Amino acid sequence: MDERRVRVEVGEHVATVTLARPDKHNALDEPMFTAILAAAEDLAATPAVRVVVLHGEGKSFCSGLDVSSMLSAQAGVAGLEELGRGEVPNRFQRVAYEWVTLPVPVIAAIHGNCLGGGLQIALGADIRVAAPDARLSVMEVKWGLIPDMAISQTLPRLVGLDVAAELTFTGRVVTGEEALALGLVTRLAADPLAAARELAAQIAARSPDAVRGAKRLLHAAWGAPPAQTLALEAEIQRQLIGSPNQVAAVMAGMSGRPPEFTDPAEPARAGGG
Repeated sequence: MDERRVRVEVGEHVATVTLARPDKHNALDEPMFTAILAAAEDLAATPAVRVVVLHGEGKSFCSGLDVSSMLSAQAGVAGLEELGRGEVPNRFQRVAYEWVTLPVPVIAAIHGNCLGGGLQIALGADIRVAAPDARLSVMEVKWGLIPDMAISQTLPRLVGLDVAAELTFTGRVVTGEEALALGLVTRLAADPLAAARELAAQIAARSPDAVRGAKRLLHAAWGAPPAQTLALEAEIQRQLIGSPNQVAAVMAGMSGRPPEFTDPAEPARAGGG
């Protein structure tokens, strides 16, 4: 059996990241954690990638933690003890938060089960496209735990604190349709992967400088004081105006011809200001 947990395919400036443990509904074991982190780190260092599509192979996006595997290997305890790596204390948090700080947009295509840690990974994406019958849950309370994969930096951005509390306290499962109504996902599609790829192609056709700048600004603005974020907004715009890619966008808009953009040599992380 192929033991790879994650596949990454790049084409037309779009990276498709596939969680590839379909026989276990892409449940998160130690090799899966390691592979997801490696994929995110590799993509952060690949300037030609303009958009990432994240999805699960088989019947589910990700069914959450493989509890028996992690506890038998004591990997859960070891992961929690890995503190002190910058602003993200442990590797479990990084598996979700790396998608937040990736400099390019991330689109999660959700189908089947998207539970516990799987949902927290999806919450790290910028956009979530879900099947109407997908099953989503903040499930950690079932195991007597809190959700600890960077959910404090993702879920409260999307839903009200009361909704976040109700979902977290109960661990109840919601469908894709209810998730849309709650603000947990961005849109619904019968084929989430096809819809995510179509959206990714649209984004990849835009100036990579403008898209990266917009992601950086939107993430920095959440919870920050206006003086700080307005200054960042002005600074990013100052850097864009008159730049080669901005000129290319203007010329393409005026001529009706497709733009020819240049990807940055060293993309910056999106998480900070």
